[in-house]
Amino acid sequence: MLPPRSDFPADFVFGAATSAYQIEGSGAGGAGLSHWDTFAATPGNIADGSDGRVACDHLNRWPEDLDLVRDAGFDAYRFSASWARVMPDGVTLNPQGMDFYDRLVDGMVERGLKPFLTCHHWDLPADLAALGGWQNRDIAARFADLCVALHDRLGDRLASTATLNEPWCIAWLSHFLGHHAPGLRDIRAASRAMHHVLLAHGTAVQALRAEGAANLGIVLNFETAHPADDTPEARHAAEVQDAIYNQWFIRALMGQGYPQAALEGIGPHLPAGWQDDMALIAQPLDWLGVNYYTRRLYTAAPGLWPHVAEAPGPLPKTQMGWEIRPEGLTEFLTRLARDHTGALPLYVTENGMALEAGQDVTADARRVQFIGDHLRAVRAALAQGVDVRGFFYWSLLDNYEWAFGYGPRFGLVHVDYDSQTRTPKQSWHAFRAMLAGGDA
Repeated sequence: MLPPRSDFPADFVFGAATSAYQIEGSGAGGAGLSHWDTFAATPGNIADGSDGRVACDHLNRWPEDLDLVRDAGFDAYRFSASWARVMPDGVTLNPQGMDFYDRLVDGMVERGLKPFLTCHHWDLPADLAALGGWQNRDIAARFADLCVALHDRLGDRLASTATLNEPWCIAWLSHFLGHHAPGLRDIRAASRAMHHVLLAHGTAVQALRAEGAANLGIVLNFETAHPADDTPEARHAAEVQDAIYNQWFIRALMGQGYPQAALEGIGPHLPAGWQDDMALIAQPLDWLGVNYYTRRLYTAAPGLWPHVAEAPGPLPKTQMGWEIRPEGLTEFLTRLARDHTGALPLYVTENGMALEAGQDVTADARRVQFIGDHLRAVRAALAQGVDVRGFFYWSLLDNYEWAFGYGPRFGLVHVDYDSQTRTPKQSWHAFRAMLAGGDA
């Protein structure tokens, strides 16, 4: 059961979220290659050997998809623009790509949906990746150009703009752990990406403010890091993981500096003079997006820094193997307000679960329970005085789940990838009933 809409403030925003590369189809519309295209073309990188060339064919089926957002009763749609579609070489505007997003935003407005734009959700143009991508300081200026171009064309209709989605994934997951494009496992590359992604954000916010843009934010992901046992070694491992994952970005954004527990390993590899960038990184924001899915348990590991290993946890799990722990969302929302953001408005910009499709592709009662529990976790944070302004479910559609390919299904709507048929699930219907004021 989902809690009634009346449990939330009258102006609380409910929405669904997607990202460009995961649904649009990357091989049409004048788009250039992104580093996800080249990463997926390398054997062994994607679990099922797939890629995003077609994905959910949202490039052609977007009116149907926006109808699904509207018909569920959502207030808003959180989407991203593909950098490789807008600027195929990372620099030169592609009118065909910009026209697509112009039509898409018009379609949202026509349906009474508030457009929540994310300027970048991981699909870096391959030409920029070849120049070093996020390792290269020049990426900050190139990214600011992208954001300004999007604002110039779309800004008059946008409800909000986020610069980046989940910089931890852009930098650490992709350059140190190697799980996402560009698939590096290099401490120097990762450290520079961890700094330059924030520098790009600050540079873009400054440029957008100069253009008169308003309601600007960034979307960070947070994941509970608990010690696997009560030993000092496990506690220290969890503290280091928390510093890398949960503190690095929010502390810098709020002018609190990088956490010492992460600087121990990252600091020696940061670019020279990085301290001089910290004021630019800490640009004033209008809101912060919070993505939350799970928690993990950590213990000490021998060898090189960060000396961290993951341990299995006992809680129920999603199709991704992620533990389900709704109270963690309450904990992060209250922790952020207490330690970092103060009165800054927060949005839950992603929360959702992957659930394998059964014979009846609409049957996802476990997802309905998951959503209800996490909405109640948001309600608990609101009751403690945290200024939470909205909740976006991830994702509207089953889609291309990055290195996991097309196996995991996060959608409120089932997608048959052969026929591209969309079928709303129980969870979609539960949202529709709840948002209409009925029994969900």
